[in-house]
Amino acid sequence: MNKNRLEAFSDGVLAIVLTIMVLELKVPHGDTLSALQPLLPVLLSYVLSFIYVGIYWNNHHHMLHASKRVSGAALWANLHLLFWLSLMPFVTGWMGENHFKPLPTALYGVVLLMAGLAYRILSNALIRAEGASSLLGKAVGKDRKTLLSMLSYALAIPLAFVHQGLAQIIYVVVALMWLVPDRRIERVLAEE
Repeated sequence: MNKNRLEAFSDGVLAIVLTIMVLELKVPHGDTLSALQPLLPVLLSYVLSFIYVGIYWNNHHHMLHASKRVSGAALWANLHLLFWLSLMPFVTGWMGENHFKPLPTALYGVVLLMAGLAYRILSNALIRAEGASSLLGKAVGKDRKTLLSMLSYALAIPLAFVHQGLAQIIYVVVALMWLVPDRRIERVLAEE
């Protein structure tokens, strides 16, 4: 199957996710910088989530660029990924509104973990559709970066109940780790 519809649909869903997140930001009552102070946790959680959605959009684009076609399994795997990413506005708002309390911080990590797992499932489905020797198969290899990310989220989830600041640091560090698009795919595409 052609990948264009999957790519267009995914771009649309991610644009809606980002729009919903920004609409959740409430305008402060007051015209001073101090009026922004109570909104700082909401704004910080928004920035982190915007970066995460941007990372997924960017890497999703690279992954599909390295794929020639998609299978039915890949379509379902993509919907699975979009489901978890569509929960970002909810967990972002809940975490920010509650000033990074343990349960909202842990649930944020659950959504990140499940999105990471869904991304891995999508990657595997695309590789199965074209074979291990495909561009994506060669580029991804063992995919240690995704596994390290998921292990980090799995550590941060229970840690949120002990020290939510450390859990937040883990979320930021993983985001920084993925900020640069997946160079493995760029390298393999450059060799073709």
